Amino acid sequence: MSGWEQLKMHQFFLGIVEKCNHLNHLKQLQSFLITQGQSQTQLYIFKLVRFCTLKIFDFCYARLLFDHLRAPNVFLYTALITAYASHPNHHSSAFALYRQMLCKGKPKPNHFIYPHVLKSAPGVLESDNGTKLVHTHILKSGFGQYPVIQTALVDSYSRTGSSIGIARDLFDEMSEKNVVSWTAMVHGYMRVGDVGKAVSLFDKMPNRDAPSWNAVIGGCTQNGLFSEAISFFRKMVMVGNWPNQVTVVCGLSACGQSGMFQLGKSIHGYIFRNGIIDDCLVANALIDMYGKCGSLEKARRIFEMSSKKNSTSWNSIINCFALHGQSDKAISLFEKMIECNGEDIRPDAVTFISVLNACTHGGLVEKGRAYFELMTNIYNIEPRIQHYGCLIDLLGRAGKFEQALEVISEMKMEPDEVVWGSLLNGCKIYGRTDLAEFAVKKLIEIDPDNGGYGIMLANLYGELGKWDEVRKVRMKLKEQNAYKTPGCSWIEVDNQVHQFYSVDTKHPRTGEIYNILESMVVLAKAHQNLALFAA
Repeated sequence: MSGWEQLKMHQFFLGIVEKCNHLNHLKQLQSFLITQGQSQTQLYIFKLVRFCTLKIFDFCYARLLFDHLRAPNVFLYTALITAYASHPNHHSSAFALYRQMLCKGKPKPNHFIYPHVLKSAPGVLESDNGTKLVHTHILKSGFGQYPVIQTALVDSYSRTGSSIGIARDLFDEMSEKNVVSWTAMVHGYMRVGDVGKAVSLFDKMPNRDAPSWNAVIGGCTQNGLFSEAISFFRKMVMVGNWPNQVTVVCGLSACGQSGMFQLGKSIHGYIFRNGIIDDCLVANALIDMYGKCGSLEKARRIFEMSSKKNSTSWNSIINCFALHGQSDKAISLFEKMIECNGEDIRPDAVTFISVLNACTHGGLVEKGRAYFELMTNIYNIEPRIQHYGCLIDLLGRAGKFEQALEVISEMKMEPDEVVWGSLLNGCKIYGRTDLAEFAVKKLIEIDPDNGGYGIMLANLYGELGKWDEVRKVRMKLKEQNAYKTPGCSWIEVDNQVHQFYSVDTKHPRTGEIYNILESMVVLAKAHQNLALFAA
C-alpha cells in the first residue's frame, strides 16, 4: 500500500470509528480491517480498544482485540491497563496484564503505565504488598524520580492505613511537590481518619485548587465532622475557589447530615445558576439533602425532574420517605423501581436497607419478611449486617422474639451492636427483662468499655430486684472508669450550626441558655399548678 493509499485508509478509518456507537459497528469495521490486511496494525487496534473501553464499556471484547495481536506495543498495554484501573471491578485485570507484560519482557513499561498499576495494586494483594512490588520495579526501571510516579506512590501507600507513614516519608522526600501531590497526601490522611494531620497539611499548601478543597471537605464529611466540612466549604467560596460538582456533592452531604437546610438551599441556588443540576450525582445529593432536612416534597420534585435517574436516585428518594416514617410512600416508590427493570435501575443492597427500614417504621412484619426473601432469592443479594439489623428491629418491635432469635442464629456473620441493640429495644417495649438481660450482656461483650451498656444492665437488675447484682455492676463500672457516649443535638440559627452535648457547658452562651431553660421550667410548673387549681 502506497503512502497516499495509507493516508486515505487512515482518514477513512478515523471518520468511521468516530461515528460508531454499537459493538456491531465495531465488528464491521474490524472485518473491513481484516479484508484490507490491517488486522495487525497497532494504531487501528489501539483505536478499537479505546472505543470498546471508553464508549461501550465492553472490556471483554477489548481484551479479545488485544490478545489477537502478535506483539502489542506499549501504547496498547497502557490503554488497556488504564481502562481496567479506572473501574474498581477490573483492578485485578490491570495488575494481571501488567505482570504479563513483565513476564514477556517486551515492551518495557513506561512512566505512563505505573500510576495506573499503582492505583490497582492496593485492592489486589493484601496490605501494601502490591504497592511494594510495583515500587521495586519502578526503582529498577529508573522512573523513581518522576513527579507523577512519586505522587502515585504516595496515593497508593496511603490507601493502606498501615502504610500512611511510608506515604508521608515519600511525600517529604519529593523534590518537586505540586498541588496534586499535596492533595494526594491530604486525601491519604483523611482516608485513614487522621483529620488533624490532613488539615494541618492542607493549611501549609502553597496553592490550592478545587480537588484539594474537595479532599478536605469530603474527608471531613466522611469522618463525621460535618460542621468542619461546611466551614471549609465557606472558606473555599470566600477565597474565590469556585466549587465544582464534587464540592457541591460533599457540601450537600454535610448539610443533610447536620440539618443545615438554609445553606443546603443556597448551594442548590449555586448549582442552578451554574447549570450543573443535570448532573446525576448532584441531583442525587440534592434529593438526599432535602430528604434528611425533612423537605420531602422538594426531594420528590427534584427526583421527578431528574432526566437521568439511576439506582442511587431511587435509593435516595426511597430512603427519604423511609427515614421520616412514611412507609407507604417508600414502599410505593420501591414497587415503581422494580417495574422499571432496567440495567441501570435495579434494586441493590442499599435499596433493601431502606425498604426494610420503611417496613419497620410501618410495623409491616409480613411485608418486611417477604422483601427479605425477595432480596436473597430473586435478586441474589447476600444479606449484610445492616439487613439483619433492620429485620431484627422489625421483629422485635412486633414482639416476635422467637423469630428474631431464629434469624440471629442463622446469620452468617457475628451479630453486632446494632443487632443486639435492636433486640433490646423490642424487649423494652414488651417488658421482656429476661431477654433484655441477655441482649445487654452481649452488648457488653462487644464493647466492655461502653458505660452506657453497664448502666442499662444495672437498671435492668434494679427492675428485677437483684440489688446485689446492681452493686456488682456499678462497682465494675467504677473500677473500669467506663465511659458513656453523651447524647448530641444541634440547631441551625442564622446559617450557623450550634451543637450541644448532654451536660455540656462548652457553648459560649451556656449561662444564657441555662437561665432560659430554668425560666421555662418555672413557667411549666406554674401552668401545671394553675391547671390543678382550676380543676
